[in-house]
Amino acid sequence: MVMVERRLIETAIERARDIPVLLLEGPRTVGKSTLLRTLAGRLGGHLLDLDDLGARAAAIDDPSTMVDGPGPLLVDEYQHAPELLDAIKARLNQDGGPGQFILTGSARHESLPRAAQALTGRLQRLPVLPLAQSEIDGTRPRLLERLISAPSDIITPLTSGTTRFEYIDRIVRGGFPLALAARSDRARSAWIDDYLRLTLERDVRELSRLRQARVLPDLLARLAGQTAQILNSARLAEPVGVDERTARDYVRLLESVFLIRLLPAWDRTLTKRTTVRPKVHVVDSGVAARLLRLTPAKLARHDATSMTEFGHLLETFVVGELLKEASWTDAVADAGHWRTKDGDEVDLVVETYDGGVVGFEIKAASRVSGRDFRSLERLRDITAGSFTAGVVMYTGTRSYNYSPRLHVLPIDRLWTA
Repeated sequence: MVMVERRLIETAIERARDIPVLLLEGPRTVGKSTLLRTLAGRLGGHLLDLDDLGARAAAIDDPSTMVDGPGPLLVDEYQHAPELLDAIKARLNQDGGPGQFILTGSARHESLPRAAQALTGRLQRLPVLPLAQSEIDGTRPRLLERLISAPSDIITPLTSGTTRFEYIDRIVRGGFPLALAARSDRARSAWIDDYLRLTLERDVRELSRLRQARVLPDLLARLAGQTAQILNSARLAEPVGVDERTARDYVRLLESVFLIRLLPAWDRTLTKRTTVRPKVHVVDSGVAARLLRLTPAKLARHDATSMTEFGHLLETFVVGELLKEASWTDAVADAGHWRTKDGDEVDLVVETYDGGVVGFEIKAASRVSGRDFRSLERLRDITAGSFTAGVVMYTGTRSYNYSPRLHVLPIDRLWTA
C-alpha cells in the first residue's frame, strides 16, 4: 500500500478534542483503518475492529460492556454493529464530555436507520476520501485555503510543466492507495474490478434488501457515463429495466457506499432561475475511468468523443481534489455547483462559514478566453461583496489575473507550490 501522511490527521485530532463522537466516513480501502490506528497512537485509548468477526459478535451481544472503560474508544467499521450506538448514547447521557469516541464507517451515517437517530447532536462527520495528489506527492500547496484567505497572493510567475498526458495519467490512476500500489495498468484494473464487485455485493446489500440487485453494475457504469453532468434518472432507468423511482433509490444507495457523489445545486443568489438538480461525480477518477473502460491511450486521442470524455473526467478529478482539500479546511461550510436556466454554470462553488464565495470553472484546454469567465462574472455580480474569488483552472502553463477577483490557474497548482 502507498504510505503517505494524511493531511486529515491534525484536523481529526483537533475536532476529536471538541466533540463527544467523531465519525470518519468514506469508501472502503481508502485508509480509514490506518488513520484510526495513527489516531489511537496519538490519542491513546482502545481500538475495536469490527471487521474482526469475533469483535463484531461481542459488540452485538454485549455493546454496553464494549463501550465501557477509559476513553477514547476507537471503533473501526461501526456499521457492522449499530447496536453500539445505543450503548454510546447511554454512556454520553452520563458523561457528555468531548473526545470519548472516534468511529469509522464505509456507509454514510444517515443510511443506517438506527444511526440516523442515536447520536443526533453529539456526532460530527469528517470525510476520508481517496488520496489527494498533494498527499501522493508530499506537497502542501493549500490552494483552496489561500483562495479563501488571500486570493490576491495566488498568482505567481512560476509556470506549469505538466503535460496533457501527465494529467491523463493522474486521472486514470486516481487516489486509492492499493490501486496506486499496483505494478501495472492491468493489475490496477483488476483491483478496481474486485473493489467494485465486493462493494456492490456486500456493502450495498447490507444497507438494503434489493429487489433487482443484478442491475447495480450496469447502473453504476451508466452513472459513470454521466460523471460531471446533471443527474438524469430517467436516462438511467430505462436501459437497465427499472422505473425511475427505483433508479433514484439505487443511486442513493451507491452514494451511501461512497461510489458516487451527488454534488448538490448551490444557490445563495436568490434567483428563481437556478436548477435544483445535483451533478453526478464518481468519487474517484480512476474508478470512473475503469467503469468507462477508458485507458490513457484512449483519453489521449484528439477525436471528439475522447476529448469530451477527457473533459468530463478532468472535471470530476479536479472537483474531487478541491473537495479533499475542503475536508481538512475548517473554513469551508458548503459546496455545490451553480447552474441557471439562462445557461450560466459554475462547476464548483465553495462557501465559507463567514459567507465568502469562491467559484471554479474547469477547462480541458491549454488556453482560456473571455467567454470562459461569463458564468463566473455573473456569479460575482449576483453575490456582490460575498464573492471572494473566481478561478478558471486549465491545462495551460501560466497563472494570471483576468479581472478583479477573477484568476486563471493551471490545474497542477492543486499539488505544486
